[in-house]
Amino acid sequence: MSNTPKKLLAVVEFMEHARLHEIYKSLGFEVTVEWQVRKAVALVKKLKPDVIVADFYAQSDFRDRLSNLESLLAATQLLKDFKVLVYYEPHNLSALDRVRERLHIDLALPMPVSDQVIREAMDAWV
Repeated sequence: MSNTPKKLLAVVEFMEHARLHEIYKSLGFEVTVEWQVRKAVALVKKLKPDVIVADFYAQSDFRDRLSNLESLLAATQLLKDFKVLVYYEPHNLSALDRVRERLHIDLALPMPVSDQVIREAMDAWV
């Protein structure tokens, strides 16, 4: 078994998510936090994270996509053996479901979410 910590990229857009990186660290992840999806896309290619945690929101004024998340998830297509956790506002669930039809998402949790739910969900990923 390797002692190298797994890499987690947290793409934070909701303030609720900003407080969660301490949970990821307590689970044993090496955490990189990014606040802009555009920069996170470059980090995916550079870091090749084991886990990506991102916020989801849908915006009707996007011309060529449904959400902020699609560019980020498209960048993961060359990765192998990684997990994706997405936090979403319940009113965005139908848009998230349409994204899930096309792109890899392992788990989606509605906000607000308890620390215990996050720990239980991610414990097997460490």
